[in-house]
Amino acid sequence: MKKRLNELAATSICGNDISSSCLYVSGLAIVYAGQYAWISLLMVALVLFFFRKIYGEVVGALPLNGGAYNALLNTTKKSTASFAATLTVLSYMATAVISASESVKYAHSLWHGIPIIYTTIGLLAVFMIIVIMGIGESSKVATAIFIFHLISLTLLCVFCGVYLFQNGFDTLLTNFRNPIEGSITTALFFGFAAAMLGISGFESSANYVEEQQDGVFPKTLRNMWIIVTVFNPLIAFLALAILPMASIDTNNETLLSFMGQTSGGNWLFYIISIDAVLVLSGAVLTSFVGVGGLVERMTLDRILPKFLLKKNKKGSSYLIFISFFILCVTILIFTQGNLKALAGVYTIAFLSVMILFAIGNILLKINRKNLPRPERASVGALFFGILGVDLALIGNMILNPPYFGIFLQYLIPTSLVVLFMLYRIRILRGFLKIVAYFIPSNTPVFRGINTLVKKLILRINSQEFVFFTNHDNAATINKAILYIIQNEHTRRLKIVSVIKPDFILPPKLKSDIEVLDRAYPNIHIEFVEEQGHFNPEKIKELSKKYKIPINFMFIGSPGDNFPYRINELGDVRLII
Repeated sequence: MKKRLNELAATSICGNDISSSCLYVSGLAIVYAGQYAWISLLMVALVLFFFRKIYGEVVGALPLNGGAYNALLNTTKKSTASFAATLTVLSYMATAVISASESVKYAHSLWHGIPIIYTTIGLLAVFMIIVIMGIGESSKVATAIFIFHLISLTLLCVFCGVYLFQNGFDTLLTNFRNPIEGSITTALFFGFAAAMLGISGFESSANYVEEQQDGVFPKTLRNMWIIVTVFNPLIAFLALAILPMASIDTNNETLLSFMGQTSGGNWLFYIISIDAVLVLSGAVLTSFVGVGGLVERMTLDRILPKFLLKKNKKGSSYLIFISFFILCVTILIFTQGNLKALAGVYTIAFLSVMILFAIGNILLKINRKNLPRPERASVGALFFGILGVDLALIGNMILNPPYFGIFLQYLIPTSLVVLFMLYRIRILRGFLKIVAYFIPSNTPVFRGINTLVKKLILRINSQEFVFFTNHDNAATINKAILYIIQNEHTRRLKIVSVIKPDFILPPKLKSDIEVLDRAYPNIHIEFVEEQGHFNPEKIKELSKKYKIPINFMFIGSPGDNFPYRINELGDVRLII
């Protein structure tokens, strides 16, 4: 048994991501909401409170790595899960660029000779090399950074509070008398939309839940919520209390270090700047590690091209990290490190993922209602959670219409690659029809193309899949077969029954499967009886015996009496 993460270590990894957002989100919220920014940030914390239950129910029922992708893969169509995964990759990309760029900007405040864009590219390259070397995420390093970050933020808040009481409330009152564009409602709405960037990282814990000890995941959600609820609104309020609005606007991108210099002097300025460089760099590493695991899972599920799984001597899928680095550099160059543009791209992707995760919760309630789960999100939590995220998404599109175009420039090409992989058999057959229309069938060119494409289709369809059953009726097995036909490229399916010594299979099961085999002439269905007990060891044994990866093995939704949790079965998927 590998050692799994305790509460502090697990919280530190995702906490570095979500708590690093306070370094830029407070200033960003003030840009749009002015003196009411702290209220907007409290509204964000309220939405996040509802999503604690939503994430808790889904991941509690399906405690597997993959976040929204895993939630939708086990509750709906593979294409929907693929779309969620694509958006997650884009959000990781924007997070990496924002964190790297802001880290360099804080370093620039320490040494003005640093070229921001080139240094940001260099920082991204450093972390690409680190993950390619196989170092990955160190929980000890993450914990040290996290503790130092919390101490730094606490010091900053204490000294800002002392400065406020020593120098009076004149600045705070002046800022609150400052006129705002439009109404208070408009300011709160757009401040709330922009401030949703402050919960970036909340989804991170769901991406490594299998590495956490039992019962730790909901605690990481609680801890992240407390951090967001306390620090983000408090820092925005303290900024308004000690700094004139003009100074906040001027120092927006390094606001916290400027607050430290104002309230405590140069020593606090240096502590906050060093802390910012460290914690934002930790968020970059989290993005690389997270995207590596997600893209590898997508590739294993045949959603992305197989060549991405090519590994070096360290066992690292280096082509994934190189591709991710290139995408990060291109978006950095397109936006020139502009925080608002990057935030717009990120927020659209991230909010879309949150909406899809909530939809996964709804589908879990409908399609997997018998699946055991430690907690359940109420209808009210789902309604207000989805409503809040929808409003934030609309607000970001209204605020920054051009940034939606940048978002689409990355979403569309990535989606086209995914769509090709999902529907490549149909596309290849369509290509053959086009070739047959333009090139005579008796020519060597046509015969060569025809042979090559048909061999490719045959190779793709040769992957065999497994559906485990013992007592399912013909209708249930038929649903499983339809799901596999509609979502996977295959011509071969094994229906496997693992039979205990004292168990007798229903007499009609074998004959029902023979009928289904005749009903689907395009797929060969084989019924196999295996002696033993259905457990994780048996699944691994059969995977090795049949040379079929575990993520190509399916089961129906287990009931309350099932002795194993889903994550104990490996990557086995629920399809009915």
